[in-house]
Amino acid sequence: MLPHVTASRPVFRFAPSPNGELHLGHAYSALLNADLARRAGGRLLVRMEDIDTARCRPDFEARILDDLAWLGIAVEEPVRRQSDHFARYRAALDALSALGLTYSSRASRKAIAEAVARAEAATGKPYPRDPDGAPLYPFAERDRRLAEEEAGAGDSAPAASRLFMAAAMERVPPLHWQETGEGPEGEHGLIEARPQDWGDVVLARKESPTSYHLSVVIDDAFQGVTHVVRGRDLFWSTSVHRLLQALLGLPAPVYHHHPLILDDAGRKLSKSAMTGSDKSSLRAWRDRGATPADIRRMVGLEVR
Repeated sequence: MLPHVTASRPVFRFAPSPNGELHLGHAYSALLNADLARRAGGRLLVRMEDIDTARCRPDFEARILDDLAWLGIAVEEPVRRQSDHFARYRAALDALSALGLTYSSRASRKAIAEAVARAEAATGKPYPRDPDGAPLYPFAERDRRLAEEEAGAGDSAPAASRLFMAAAMERVPPLHWQETGEGPEGEHGLIEARPQDWGDVVLARKESPTSYHLSVVIDDAFQGVTHVVRGRDLFWSTSVHRLLQALLGLPAPVYHHHPLILDDAGRKLSKSAMTGSDKSSLRAWRDRGATPADIRRMVGLEVR
């Protein structure tokens, strides 16, 4: 069991990745977290999810913190940065590995795509996919055998680590989470977690000792987060998070998934598709003279 903090009052968190500008969707999530924390008499923490050290930059972090201050969101210091805690994630991965629940994976995205295409051509049927629409990992059985062989040979070549989902599911009871928001199809209340729908998810990448799934559950537990308020696009990812919490002996927060702010074409706002002049950029709205009250109105929140 890994250590975690027990909160004496509700703890919320806003956890952006400092790899680009905040957009209106981020503003909505940050403001909603702040509003819910205030109403509950709780705390709001800000965490920088910067495990992608190649794309995350200090200047983006500084701009995010400046945007939050402009919105009127007080940020507790110190701000947790995931890149400062790789050893903690590594310890969690080692704990799962000691249970025989991980294996090494060296297949490239190209190799995965080619294997999926071959399988679909051979069967004439769509290859199984996860809730996000990505194909399930096709080399699981092969790689588990190779990982067992390499463990004895001491192979240390860079590799990703994947969760042996079938073995992990055998170690936990049926899992659920409490949802106070709403899922893509209106799901609410006590939700059945189905981590098996995701297949053998990545827990650590070749270039990083962790992944989003692993680091987010470690951080939420370590920081004593009691309420996770985030976008509806992460609704079914909660299944994987509940599984990792159960395997590592970590508490389960209450989850609240909120609607996404969409662009004019009905697509989710994305930092990767946004430029500094993009009208969805919070910085661009600031430069055009918008006020924090204007932003609240634009994202559908009450002005206070």
